[in-house]
Order: sequence, then structure tokens, then C-alpha cells
Amino acid sequence: MNMLLMALLGIALSILTYVGISQFVSFKAQKPSDYADQMPLFDIREVLNGLMITEGMIYGPTGRVSSRFVATMNAEWNGQSGTMNEHFVYSSGREQERAWAFTMTGEDGKFTATAPDIIGVAEGQQMGATVRLTYRIQLPDDAGSHVLDVVDWMYLLDNGSVMNRSEFRKFGFKVAELVATFRSVN
Repeated sequence: MNMLLMALLGIALSILTYVGISQFVSFKAQKPSDYADQMPLFDIREVLNGLMITEGMIYGPTGRVSSRFVATMNAEWNGQSGTMNEHFVYSSGREQERAWAFTMTGEDGKFTATAPDIIGVAEGQQMGATVRLTYRIQLPDDAGSHVLDVVDWMYLLDNGSVMNRSEFRKFGFKVAELVATFRSVN
């Protein structure tokens, strides 16, 4: 019995150590303020505006590419509110549509966003050359209908292109990662 208790205690301690470390030294640990002094300034009303093309890959839980995609995005802003319609074409031939609605909420670069497959309201903040967006997404039926927690970072490059990296987690464990580029075609 003591051996079993010690093994369980060791497992619990390992999990707590992993979770504790990931809160401070991982992708998830980034904060918008880490990038406050970086240029060029990322204003989503300017950068995510008009017609854009996106190319990217999704990595599964083993770190291998599980899907590739190309998407067109069309965003329009009216003052503090904006919409962005996305059309994805995956390497499997599957297509997906998403319509985002954005609302700027304050002087500190904060905004909210909604979309049909987003549970509740996504919360975002732009600061320096970056944007962070956190939300919960409901995957489509053909992807298992799982609900995942997402941390989505966009980094504005000097040429106006955007690099996007997102982590998808379930029960705190990374199950997928997305890497993509956005560029204007205007």
C-alpha cells in the first residue's frame, strides 16, 4: 500500500510541477506587456482590414502536421466595431466558414470577439507589435466536437505581414498548434 501511495504522490507531484512550470516559461505564459515597446504598432483596425490571404498548418498532439490550409479573410471596420469573414480550404478538401464580430472595448487596446463556433466571448488585447486573443472553440463534428481552450498570438512584421501562432488545449494539455501567415492582397 505504501508503494502505491508513493507512486501516486510522485505522479501528482510531477503533474503539479509540469503545470506550474508551464504557467511561467511556456508559450502560454506570454503577456501583451512583454511586447509593449516593439514596433510597428499592431492596430487590428488597420492591419486586419480588407482582403487578406492566410496560409498555415495545424500540428497534432504528436507535433506532426495534421492539416494544411489556405484561407481568404475579408475584414471591415466601422469605428470601434468590425467583422471578418474567413473561408478556409484544408488539404483534405474540406471547407470551413467563420464570421467574427469584433468590438474595441477600451483605451488599453482591449477588444472582444464572437463567432458561431466560439463559446462565449473571446477576449483580446493589442499591444506593441502583437495581439493576443483567448477563447474556447467548439470543433466541428468531423473533428470530434471537442471544446478546446485557445491562446492565439499574432505578431506584426515590418513588411505588414502577420505571423500567427495558436495553442489549443484540453484539460490544460496541448492537443494542437496552428502556425499561419496573414498578408494583405489589397
